[in-house]
Amino acid sequence: MDTKVNYAIVGTFVISLVAAIVLSIIWLSSGLSTQEYSIYQVNMQEAVTGLSIDATVEYNGVNVGTVKSIMLHKKDPQFVELLLNIHDDTPITCGTVATLATRGLTGITYIALKDKGEDLRPLRKLKGQKYPVIKTGPSLLLQLNTGLQKLTESIGQVSNTFKNLFDQQNLLSIKETLINIREITANLAANNQKLSAILENTSIASQRFPQLLQSSERTLQAFEMQTLPETNRIIANLDIITDNLTGLSVELRDNPSMLIRGKQPRALGPGEK
Repeated sequence: MDTKVNYAIVGTFVISLVAAIVLSIIWLSSGLSTQEYSIYQVNMQEAVTGLSIDATVEYNGVNVGTVKSIMLHKKDPQFVELLLNIHDDTPITCGTVATLATRGLTGITYIALKDKGEDLRPLRKLKGQKYPVIKTGPSLLLQLNTGLQKLTESIGQVSNTFKNLFDQQNLLSIKETLINIREITANLAANNQKLSAILENTSIASQRFPQLLQSSERTLQAFEMQTLPETNRIIANLDIITDNLTGLSVELRDNPSMLIRGKQPRALGPGEK
């Protein structure tokens, strides 16, 4: 009787142990935990190739959740609607931005969250929204693709510009311009020779200028020593003649008959003979 009881206890223990192991495996494989999550919506306006359900959601490199669902937006098929399970304690704000990222060489695609701190208000769902919507930014691949497109367009514009620049008419104009430049260069060379001759003559003149200056100084000295004294003497004589003429004019005015009878001798004074 005791033996049967022992077997029953052992059987019950083994069954309980197996059940606990199975439940633990199920618990661990299903990812069950006590962590609470909040659901956020992200509307991607680019292809989400490589992104799958349960893909990682990282905030500044820290794992904060997973992708819950991926579907086309019901109202606008240009957008891809993503639902994210994110830890409740993750600081999702109005400034948080979600981007599509790829991990290194493995090529694993995940959702990267970042926040520049420009708007730290907690993100809430708006009227008409089922979940709070996180803003999105372009992925690195999209930025490279956009940059390559702009570069291709710029190269095309430059190519068209060169094509229009070097058409037949413009080539003729460029040829005429080169001919004109050649003629201008020749004229400048001729003018340069003339200018050199002028400068040479100027140099000769500058060399002769001291001789001319010395000759002018000698002429000035001769003028001061010879001409000026004679001129002063002539001016003095003219002054005497002018005085004499002035006196004669006065006498003629007082005695006009002097022109006929001549000048009468002056009467003798008392005691004169």
